[in-house]
Amino acid sequence: MKRLLILILALVLATTCFVSCAPKAEDDLDRITKAGKIVVGMEVAYAPYNWAEANANSYTVKVSNGAYADGYDVQIAKAIAAGLGVELEIKAIEWDGLIPALESGDIDMIVAGMSPTEDRKLSIDFSDTYFDSNLVMVVKKDSAYASATSIQDFAGAKITAQLNTFHYAVIDQIQGVNRQTALQDFAALIQSLNSGAIDGYVCEKPGAVSACASNDAFTYVEFAANSGFTCDPAESSISVGLRKNSSLTEKINQILAGISAAQREEMMDAAIARQPAED
Repeated sequence: MKRLLILILALVLATTCFVSCAPKAEDDLDRITKAGKIVVGMEVAYAPYNWAEANANSYTVKVSNGAYADGYDVQIAKAIAAGLGVELEIKAIEWDGLIPALESGDIDMIVAGMSPTEDRKLSIDFSDTYFDSNLVMVVKKDSAYASATSIQDFAGAKITAQLNTFHYAVIDQIQGVNRQTALQDFAALIQSLNSGAIDGYVCEKPGAVSACASNDAFTYVEFAANSGFTCDPAESSISVGLRKNSSLTEKINQILAGISAAQREEMMDAAIARQPAED
């Protein structure tokens, strides 16, 4: 019995030493600071938030696929990297792959026009918001829907939005709407509206302004408070996506707090003004 107690005590002490003496996992902030680089994921296909350029300029950052990224998200990512004192690397990742890439450690944060929805918060954490917007409907100028004043004016219309976004979920708030299959990205939405396959699509205002700036046949319908879509204000805002309990979150919030609302509007207006025209 005495030998058994001694053996148990020895095992407990060994286990305690193994746990307490094991090297502590390096946190995100320390790792990135030591590496001198932060890796950011975005689609690089969602103007004015992010898009691809063939050539470098003072606004762009080289992407892992060889192209160059610009847009509002890119400028925010550059500000974060500068605030951390590290280099910025951007990886082009499809929308559905962004959160898995963050969770796997393939990227350090998501800066991709992503809203901090409750569903996403189950998987990842978010910074404070870095842009606040509202939902509108993009339509053709010569469409009967261009004069709409309420979302209910779109009863019977063929409406869609981007796949796996809350923009698609709110479409059912339109009574009698002919909801179409969600589309993969911004380019597909523009193409479908151009071709007449849909009558309109739901998106946030910056995306609508961007689409109309590069497509003369487009306009967008903005709704009054009691005539538009109902959603959580957080869903029409965008934040930086981070791993659960990341040590980066507090530091990123400090950096974002240093960018005023006026500066953010100027950055967005500038991004819209220099976005590439659609082919």
